[in-house]
Amino acid sequence: MGATDMSVTGDVAEMQGLYGAFSFPEKLLQRIWATGEFVRDQLTTIDGQRVTIGQAGKWNLLGGPDFKGARVTIGEGSERTGDVELHLRAEDWANHRHAADPAYRNVILHVVLFPPAAGHVTRGAGGEAIPVAALLPLLHRDLESYADDAAVESLVDQPLDEALREWVGRSAEELTAMLREHAKTRWQRKVRDANRRIERLGWSEACHHAALEILGYRFNRVPMLRTAARWRLAEWVRRGVDPDVAWAAERESWSVQGVRPANHPRVRLRQYATWVRARPDWPEALISAAGRVFEGAGVEATRTFRHKNDLTARRRAWSDLVAGEAVGGTRWDNLVCDGFLPLMAARTGEDLFAPWWHWFSGDLPEGQERALRRAGVFGGRENPAAHGPLQGLLGWRLAREATSAGRGA
Repeated sequence: MGATDMSVTGDVAEMQGLYGAFSFPEKLLQRIWATGEFVRDQLTTIDGQRVTIGQAGKWNLLGGPDFKGARVTIGEGSERTGDVELHLRAEDWANHRHAADPAYRNVILHVVLFPPAAGHVTRGAGGEAIPVAALLPLLHRDLESYADDAAVESLVDQPLDEALREWVGRSAEELTAMLREHAKTRWQRKVRDANRRIERLGWSEACHHAALEILGYRFNRVPMLRTAARWRLAEWVRRGVDPDVAWAAERESWSVQGVRPANHPRVRLRQYATWVRARPDWPEALISAAGRVFEGAGVEATRTFRHKNDLTARRRAWSDLVAGEAVGGTRWDNLVCDGFLPLMAARTGEDLFAPWWHWFSGDLPEGQERALRRAGVFGGRENPAAHGPLQGLLGWRLAREATSAGRGA
């Protein structure tokens, strides 16, 4: 879970993570259910019955159950249509007195975050038992990462000007050191998530899931993850998954409005099919890529580190060795920074923060690079735009938002 201490108050869990306190609201659990960002094909009730989701239901933002008109099959029974209620803890059903509320009489599944104590039963208005399913064991990442991603998404369209007024009068060297510390926190979380993924899926499937998830970034991560779970890497290799069939399987889930043609999920699926045909053993090739040691501790200027380690040539070589050059440009940089380097660090135990810090910037929210140029962090030949400082800026903004929220609480 990534948390060492926890308290649940109302609809928010307050937890102490490895890098500070964070909140996990019930609304975030509802979003995870709505998008299916968990291992759906392993969902079971707490008494071990398989739960098959035909339709998650319509998210109800008014009173009553959280999702209306869901379709689910429990065990060997027939598909049922009804409502789904979500809580952080199973006990919240009784605490909220739902059994006495007629609005909840059609609830057919009670979904909770934390697995309840042995013997727990959720009972409806007539005393009948309502099946309970817990999502925590099925999450792709730990709770801190889900909360972090939700916070990052909320910052994407917010202007930077007001926040960056706090930087006036600070030197580029001081700002770079500050961003490095925030970037280290984000790097450690990514390595921790990679470890969790490898432990749950094994090396090859962890690589497969990470690649498709990042190819779907930012609007189509979840259907890409479901695609990875539906067709394992071995199936793409053995018989070649038709990317148009994969597209059709998630037809109702793809987000294409406002997506650039190059980032269209059908294009990305075809790209991945080309990739796997060219390099069917690409996760093993990634291990080979990890074998060449990087020189330098990462505190030197980006130009110096890139020259010392010939990052431009290495970037091209990795694209060929791992993906047969099927993916390039900024999306390749995202694959390296969000997927490959954390996976390689988790697999080998090597500290790869330095190449991650100095790697090419990739696809990150517009305006952030301009802000770091204005602040002097990027600029000149010695310090071109790089991934790490941009991640540090995101981390700084998240910390600033959390501090502001704490003051307002």
